[in-house]
Amino acid sequence: MSAERPLTLVVVDAGVSDPSSSRLLADRIAHRAVTALGEQGRTATTRSIALGPLAVDIARAIVSGHPGESLRAAIGELAAADGVITSTPVYTAGVSGLFKSFFDVLDDDLVVAKPVLLAATAGSPRHALVVEDQVRPMFAYLRALSVPTSVFAAPEDWGASALGDRIGRAAVELAALMASGVGDAIADRAWSGYRHRFDGNATRAEHTAAEVDFDTPLMRLAAGGAPLRKDASSGY
Repeated sequence: MSAERPLTLVVVDAGVSDPSSSRLLADRIAHRAVTALGEQGRTATTRSIALGPLAVDIARAIVSGHPGESLRAAIGELAAADGVITSTPVYTAGVSGLFKSFFDVLDDDLVVAKPVLLAATAGSPRHALVVEDQVRPMFAYLRALSVPTSVFAAPEDWGASALGDRIGRAAVELAALMASGVGDAIADRAWSGYRHRFDGNATRAEHTAAEVDFDTPLMRLAAGGAPLRKDASSGY
C-alpha cells in the first residue's frame, strides 16, 4: 500500500431515528480513527452508508437477488474501503434486522481481510454482549479483520469517561490495521483460496466475463443456442 495514497474509511450505520444514537456513536469513532491515522502520518476520507434510506432496496435484493442502483453504489463503496466502522441498534437482544439484511445481500468475499470495527447502541445495558455474541461471529464468517475492541453504548454510557476510553482504544486498533496494509497483503496473497461469486462485487474478483469459456454445451444452452450433437465417430 502506498504511503501517499489517502485511505478510505466507510461507516455503515443501521440507525433509523433522527438523530440516531448508532450514527452518533459511529461518527464519534470515525473522528477518533481519522485522528489516529493522522498521528501515523496518514490521511483518510470518511464515507457514510446510511442503511435506513436503503431499506426498501435491501428488501427487494433479498427477494429478487438483484440489488438496485443505490444499493449497488453502497456495496461498491464498501468494497473499495480500506477500513469499515459498523454501528447497529440492538432490539430485543438482537441486532437490527436492517443491519443483518444488508450484510446478507453482500458477496461472501466482499470484506475478506478488511479491517472492521464493531459498534452497537441500545436502550439498556442488558444488551451489552450482543456485539460479541452476534456481530463478531458474523464478520468472522465473512473473514473480515475485526479489531479486538468492540464498542457498545447504552444511555447511561454517553457521559462516562469509560466510553471515550473504549472508543479511543478501538479507533487506534482500526487505524493501526488500516495503516499497516495487512488486510490487502492477506487478501492479495490468499485470494485464490477463497470462494468467489462470478462477476461479483469484490474489488479483487478473479473471474470476469472475458475469462469464461462460453463455447461449451452448457453455456450455449444458457445463451439459447443448441449444444453440439453427439457423433459416434468422435464421441460428440
